[in-house]
Amino acid sequence: MKQILGCAIAAISVLVLASPDLKGQSGTAATPTRPGPSSKAIPRTPDGKPDMQGNWTNQTFTPLERPAEFKDKRFFTAEEAKKFAERALEDVKDVPRGEEVKSDADIHYDDGIWLLEGYEKGAMLRTSIISDPADGRIPAVTAEGQKRNQARAAARKGIEPFDSAQARGLSERCIYWAHEGPPILPTGYNSNVRIVQAPGTFVIQHEMMPVARIVPLDGRPKLSPVLRAYRGDSRGRWEGDTMVIETTNYSEKTAWRNSSENLKVIERLTMTGPRTIHYEFTVEDPSTWTRPWSGDYEMTRIDGPIIEYACHEGNYQLPSILKGARLAEERAK
Repeated sequence: MKQILGCAIAAISVLVLASPDLKGQSGTAATPTRPGPSSKAIPRTPDGKPDMQGNWTNQTFTPLERPAEFKDKRFFTAEEAKKFAERALEDVKDVPRGEEVKSDADIHYDDGIWLLEGYEKGAMLRTSIISDPADGRIPAVTAEGQKRNQARAAARKGIEPFDSAQARGLSERCIYWAHEGPPILPTGYNSNVRIVQAPGTFVIQHEMMPVARIVPLDGRPKLSPVLRAYRGDSRGRWEGDTMVIETTNYSEKTAWRNSSENLKVIERLTMTGPRTIHYEFTVEDPSTWTRPWSGDYEMTRIDGPIIEYACHEGNYQLPSILKGARLAEERAK
């Protein structure tokens, strides 16, 4: 699946690079700074706040971390980005797509017809979503984090992956997918979110794994540390026209990028125009990384609709997976 999604993102990049938005950009652009609202007035809710309600895509071919080969290079040229994407496409060049799809057997995760629906712009020429540290890489893991990761790996060795449903991963069981975060990260496909607002509430719902994250804005205190959740506990506030969301109280079971339950994420959503949101995040977990790290990208408004993503592996396929394992055991006897 990881290989499939990586190829899908690469496939998107080649078509996106044809956008006229990319013409004339160079690989030596200055360090990006937080944009302010554009001269074109942004929509507002009755209480005067930026109206971010609607459907948005955060699809981008830009990787979270900068590939080692680009080291200190913060920006691609358009030509470099095209070549970077084409290399990844080599693995799927023989997969039917477009008019080549003749039957259900030809349908593949990276078929351009449905991967690109509703997505025409929004490409980034950055070589990484991570903007701090300057090398575009996640910081080193602390000694405590390394020890915890080793303990987790050792615990997994004692579990047979086909013994029970609980032995399968959270994503396969349709409980939690890492792109949900927070922080919100692009996915290989269905990389869309819906935002709903009310005077005391801000809601973010993904198309991929459509769990609604409800962020209270009324100043209520955080939950007790004994109460933990896969997606943490979020609290939001407006700072001028920027929605700031702080999330803590993650479950140890989440282990987002092997983090601990001490993970804290701060998100900032700033509407820079009627159809654009600048999304920033800062990740902090002194039990895992030697320093905080941050990233940012643009969200672009889409017409929608957002389609329900039914994660059938958890609903229907786990019994088949376990039954298949029992049959294999019987045959082995």
